[in-house]
Amino acid sequence: MTGTGHDAKTDGAPPVGPEAPPRISIALCTYNGARFLKAQLDSYLGQTRLPDELLACDDGSGDETLAILHDFERRAPFPVRIVQNQTRLGSTKNFEKAIGLCTGDVIATSDQDDVWLPEKLALSEAALARNPRSGLVFTNADVVDDALRPRGHRLWDAIRFGPLAQRQVRQGRSFEALLRQWVVTGATMMFRARFRGFVLPIPEIWVHDAWIAFIIGAMAPVEFIEHSTVKYRQHGGQQIGGKKLGLRDLYRKARELGPPYFRLAYEQFLMAHERLRAFAGQVRCPEYLAMVERKVEHQRRRLAISECPSRKRRVLLATDELFRGGYRRYSPGFAHFLKDAAL
Repeated sequence: MTGTGHDAKTDGAPPVGPEAPPRISIALCTYNGARFLKAQLDSYLGQTRLPDELLACDDGSGDETLAILHDFERRAPFPVRIVQNQTRLGSTKNFEKAIGLCTGDVIATSDQDDVWLPEKLALSEAALARNPRSGLVFTNADVVDDALRPRGHRLWDAIRFGPLAQRQVRQGRSFEALLRQWVVTGATMMFRARFRGFVLPIPEIWVHDAWIAFIIGAMAPVEFIEHSTVKYRQHGGQQIGGKKLGLRDLYRKARELGPPYFRLAYEQFLMAHERLRAFAGQVRCPEYLAMVERKVEHQRRRLAISECPSRKRRVLLATDELFRGGYRRYSPGFAHFLKDAAL
């Protein structure tokens, strides 16, 4: 022994052993998911690190979803709890409910139609363990079609989580990346349950993963894993996809974005600012609240640009915002200036 010279067996302290691994909960939301659900559930069984609990919230399915869940409950080697909503909640509020009912130390959110690769939970658990201060980890994913055939790109290609944003996250500046764009997909996400009190309730106008990542990102470092841990299935019935858009598709999509889109974005970040102000003592950098205020103002200006009937006036307003640095700091980049000024 070194230090005090006391015998560890006689100083009254319990022996120090390895820290117990965190309990992992999966928060799964289902709604008429019978077509693909069994493959997702089976992929939980194939994990090299099995979960400690599955919490499945069904939002009123009218197909065989519940039967598939109950069959899995009988054969799973870990506890499975199935909750049936009496009224339809919608995706965001269903995830809110599932997350609130989880009992684990960390929570992995899951869609009903993907397939998890065997190392998904183990890799995410290890990433959080390497940095005890971190609050959330997310990964890349392989984009596949409805038959699990590769589509030729990965999820980060589709959402344009590129080198600049990756470098910001790697340098501990994840909140700056989150202010500029959505980068965290719930199908690949795991977060510490101790942040649940800050993220719940989730506003209905937000998608659950974007809200959770944004709020936790203001309070703790965010980690990412470059490896794909999910086969991210693309099919006609899903809410949010991972299609990689070409220039023509991007142009068409940009033309479709009008005042309702920008009003929603403005209201979303106004809500986020209110939530973070309520927990200001937990925000890890005082400057973050000011940055969110500037993000709200940027979205307000973009809304005003979108509502302006004069093309010349839109160009002037967008140019002013460009020189203010709004597009560089609070939007994905110069293309958004071009969209506001020219479309």
